[in-house]
Amino acid sequence: MSRRAFTVTALSALVASGGAMAAGSAMAGGKDRNRRRAAREMRGVWVATVANRDWPSKQGLTADQQRAELIAHLDAAEKSRLNTVIFQVRPTADALWPSPYEPWSQVLTGTQGEDPGWDPLGTAVEEAHARGLQLHAWFNPYRIANHTDLGKLADSHPARVHEDWVVTYGGKLYYNPGLPEVRAFVQRAMLDAVEKYEIDAVHFDDYFYPYPVAGQTFDDDEAYDRYGGDFAVRADWRRDNIDKLVREMAAGIRKIRPGTEFGISPFGVWRNAGTDPLGSDTRGGVQTYDDLYADTRKWVREGWIDYICPQLYWNIGFAAADYAKLVPWWSEVARGSRTKLYVGEALYKAGDPAQPAAWQEPAELSRHLTLTKDHPEVCGHVYFAAKDVVTDRIGAMARVVADHYGQPAIPPR
Repeated sequence: MSRRAFTVTALSALVASGGAMAAGSAMAGGKDRNRRRAAREMRGVWVATVANRDWPSKQGLTADQQRAELIAHLDAAEKSRLNTVIFQVRPTADALWPSPYEPWSQVLTGTQGEDPGWDPLGTAVEEAHARGLQLHAWFNPYRIANHTDLGKLADSHPARVHEDWVVTYGGKLYYNPGLPEVRAFVQRAMLDAVEKYEIDAVHFDDYFYPYPVAGQTFDDDEAYDRYGGDFAVRADWRRDNIDKLVREMAAGIRKIRPGTEFGISPFGVWRNAGTDPLGSDTRGGVQTYDDLYADTRKWVREGWIDYICPQLYWNIGFAAADYAKLVPWWSEVARGSRTKLYVGEALYKAGDPAQPAAWQEPAELSRHLTLTKDHPEVCGHVYFAAKDVVTDRIGAMARVVADHYGQPAIPPR
């Protein structure tokens, strides 16, 4: 199950001022020797806002309460010797900053479009940098809502204005990636944040075309008939649509704020070796190339993105998708490319009684970091997610910190 599916069902240079401040403040106060010793390693955490997964804890809190909770997550990241926060600012075609394109997110006040009385993204950038943390703004490009009722959206929502942009699938609403006007719009909406804030990176998660739902069809017939003439196979056209989004978004970021990076965190299996000899020795039920139409391997090999952070949310020895087999596969993909490789880690599984026995062992995550030391292409790790850093049910995060984070680290450049 993907990280985001779990959430919903349970539910470079740095930027001249912001990034430099983040790196500098991390080592400030006469700690020049620490600066010299500090490794370059990603130590990140996702802060998920969709369905109020991590933040805010519930809808309708006051601005002061929301701000205090957000700052507490930043403090927890700093305490755990992390150096990067990946903050979800566009969970469902809405915004956690004052956007001229999309309404305020419902996760804040409980009413989509209602001004919360403060600027969460602006505050997150300022407070993260003050703590020596990088702030990566996390956007979901095409998801509109985790329901199918357009009438529940804010009156001004672009999906209500352009109903022809919308596809209903699997009990949810999505923008149609096959429409050029949709691709242009979602880029404008996301790049607005890049223009306004000194974010250190733009971050996409694993949702492109939606995860497949048995017995349902994603209805893009009209778009394919109109725009897919160069492609005999619809799947190739869909992949091209996502390729264009990635290339164009990368170009837009470079034009607006050249020091800001672009990273993507896909589902951990590109293709199984049983499907493609270039694939991993896995039996994943989802393959991003075939099911999400996301050719993640290509993006790395072509150097379209600055970093990739595959969600390797399985334990060492897991039969269908073994962490110990996926790390070397992704390392080989990244080798020789300009794209940095980070590994997405399933902190949320540690101590969850519904998970396999390996996840009841506090040392499982620490073993992951030990294993990756044999693969120099791995430039660090990102943990899902912020709430689990705070609760740390069985001390798995504390074990990682004790075993591996004894010294400060600066995010890779």
